[in-house]
Amino acid sequence: MRDLLAGGAGAAADPARHAVTVRSAGGRWAAAGEPPMRLVYWHGQYEGPVTLKDGRALVAGGAGPLLVSLDDSGVYGPGPGAWTVTGPLVQARRLHSLTALPDGRALAAGGVPGRQAFPQPTTGHAELFDPVSGTWQATTQMTEARNGHSATVLGDGRVLVAGGQRPRSRQDMLTLATAEVFDPVHETWSATGPMTVARWDHLAVPLPGGRVLAVGGLVSTTRHGGGPALGLCEVYDPGSGTWEPTGSLRAARGVHQAVPLPDGSVLAIGGEPGRAADDARLRPYSLASTEIYDVTTGAWRPGPPLPWGRSYHRAVAAADGVLVFGGTESACLDVGFASTLCWADGARHWSPAAPLLTGRWAFGATVLGDGRVLAAGGVSRAGTAAPRADKDVPAGPAEVFTP
Repeated sequence: MRDLLAGGAGAAADPARHAVTVRSAGGRWAAAGEPPMRLVYWHGQYEGPVTLKDGRALVAGGAGPLLVSLDDSGVYGPGPGAWTVTGPLVQARRLHSLTALPDGRALAAGGVPGRQAFPQPTTGHAELFDPVSGTWQATTQMTEARNGHSATVLGDGRVLVAGGQRPRSRQDMLTLATAEVFDPVHETWSATGPMTVARWDHLAVPLPGGRVLAVGGLVSTTRHGGGPALGLCEVYDPGSGTWEPTGSLRAARGVHQAVPLPDGSVLAIGGEPGRAADDARLRPYSLASTEIYDVTTGAWRPGPPLPWGRSYHRAVAAADGVLVFGGTESACLDVGFASTLCWADGARHWSPAAPLLTGRWAFGATVLGDGRVLAAGGVSRAGTAAPRADKDVPAGPAEVFTP
């Protein structure tokens, strides 16, 4: 039986949509209640929800209306299917990293505190979430303040934090190449080898053998923080604490996604080339192309293209393959996509799956302990697509996808 509702963010204003379940041959999305913050932008790659060791999903921080940093925190229990408000963050933050630790706790690090400003104020403050008490407690400061960085759990349980940005002066931002490692046992930060290229908004994907691949990202080159996306990639070796260049992407990408595949390769999906390409011509549109990284040769090859370009989307490695959902078109940043696509390794094309109940972009997603996928937060309509140009429409309740 096939029961599909029309996708698109325009339907987000209809409250009745939040009470239904969308079904198709490609699984179903079901409403999962309101997170502790009604409107939250998770623009960064690592600030959205994460799945704790106990199977619950944790959300903490992000940007609220007018891009004010939030200290709200809460957990989603997949069993009862409900949100519980927890103790607030010690430091309100956005464009931070939120990382689930192997010992059951979670680490919130860096980010932008306070109200929207330029250059963006940036913190080196870090704190830990105790899943038993539901409270946050400050831990030691990072070696360097940063926002828009990556955070990756290494094989030994430590967390590799790399890149990002911080204010360079009163007029501009500095993109960082520095990296550091957090030891959750001793709660200490230590500097490690710097990346070969400064970058922020990049993805850091674990590779077989414990190494980490940094994929694309952005670099600030102008007074107001604009600049091109990067095609350059590199690999971190935790044994030596150093980075080595590897094959470059065929297309530079920022606000993209990258996920590991079962054979150890990595799939990079969509994104945008940044404010200006390396030939100085403006290319504002989102990319529809994908690429696959061969861990043996260190080279990228073309992957199956998306039906259309998308940015600020999310992608996860699910049981049946790679799931891509949500996002928007970078040329306008106004309407959230509702479509969901699925790709099985080796397939020539993407297959449609059930659409989101509400189109959304600048949101977060995580795979729950039971294998389902949680999408939360984000914006449904913004700019000229909203009822008022200065009044973004929240994406509404969270949703859970069941294959």
